[in-house]
Amino acid sequence: MFRKVLIANRGEIAIRILRACRELGIETVVAYSTADRDSLPVQLADEAICIGPPDARRSYLLAPAVISAAMLTGCDAIHPGYGFLSEDEGFAEVVAAHDLTFIGPPAAILERFASKAGTRQLLGAHGLPTIPGSDGMLRDEMHALDEAERIGYPVLIKPSAGGGGKGMRMVRTGRELESALRVCRSEAKAAFGDDSLYLEKWLDENRHVEIQVAIDRYGHGVHLGDRDCSVQRRHQKILEEAPTPALSEAARADLAERALRAAIAAGYENVGTLEFLVDSVGSFFFIEINCRIQVEHPVTEMLTGIDLVATQIRIAAGEPLGFSQADVALRGHAIEFRINAEDPANGFRPGAGVVERYHAPGGPGVRVDSHLFSGYDVPPYYDSLLGKLIVWGPDRPSAIARSRVALDELVVDGLVTNVAIHQALLGNEAFLAGKMTTNLLDRVGSEAILAAAARA
Repeated sequence: MFRKVLIANRGEIAIRILRACRELGIETVVAYSTADRDSLPVQLADEAICIGPPDARRSYLLAPAVISAAMLTGCDAIHPGYGFLSEDEGFAEVVAAHDLTFIGPPAAILERFASKAGTRQLLGAHGLPTIPGSDGMLRDEMHALDEAERIGYPVLIKPSAGGGGKGMRMVRTGRELESALRVCRSEAKAAFGDDSLYLEKWLDENRHVEIQVAIDRYGHGVHLGDRDCSVQRRHQKILEEAPTPALSEAARADLAERALRAAIAAGYENVGTLEFLVDSVGSFFFIEINCRIQVEHPVTEMLTGIDLVATQIRIAAGEPLGFSQADVALRGHAIEFRINAEDPANGFRPGAGVVERYHAPGGPGVRVDSHLFSGYDVPPYYDSLLGKLIVWGPDRPSAIARSRVALDELVVDGLVTNVAIHQALLGNEAFLAGKMTTNLLDRVGSEAILAAAARA
């Protein structure tokens, strides 16, 4: 096991990793930018080291600064969390070259799964149905138009690297495609340093369902059930739950088992998530794999009792998985609400500022992963995630009932948050019936959902 780990991230995920390390008896060093000097992860860590200014490109995304920080503080491993350098195969390779361990899939595996289009072909060859898409990366505008005609409109433009909805656009005509390509390339280049794009067939009414897997370096693996991430705005998840209401028990088991078999056959290692679209008749299509811990991992932890971050660390240290599929029991229902500093009544405009008063809810089945505290000055330089409220119940109706209470108890004064949209969703007929789709918020409009909740 590692002696000391550098946490190369910030916010709630930095604290989550810190806690897992402490339970394993590992010392922690938090690498931080000057904007995060007074943050909770810095205060809680055994050590902290500044790696640069607020601009992430000169701190959290600057590989030499991160590796130097690890070496200066005597770390033997680096945990990148999610985002930033978490799926950067070049960074993982340099980490290994400096006799450090990258906590996540090794560089060779990150490289194998780096291209989303290539991964779709690879996993398709191992038995997963894939959504129709372009033949490789889009070479130019003419190639894009030809591929869109072959696939059939509407199509979704997607970046080969990264995630979080950046560089993605749905288009219904060739004219829309031509103008959107330039925007998507620009966004992808700015966000990921790679402007490679490809196309997927757009399914108007679909669910976003993912399967969590954990596979050690010896080829032993398990799946830990599914998660439904269909509640999104502009292709960004804001609420996740498990298990998905979209699948029967037989279909659920089939999807999870096929996903695990394909991941093992393709040589995956460590914790990972396979993402699928499920259409209106229950057919599923593989779209991508996330080679890192997911923001929504607590949903699965609440159902299984398995610490996914500790599992990541153990696998990276070379330990066998230590449990089998028969040991994985999925109990009850869990819902995660991403609490963001953004205004749903004004186009989800992000905000920053001082948290004047903060109170986290509690009670049976309630968990809060957050780096907030009263007096914390939320910086404007990073994503708007303030924390995650995760609620468990023995079934979906009880989880929803507990969620209403927990959301009412949550206090974040001084900032505008998206708590109102979560409260409104818990009164939305489609959500309550378990029939939400990825276009629910974009189709109905957050303003309409908020207004309906106010009337109720």
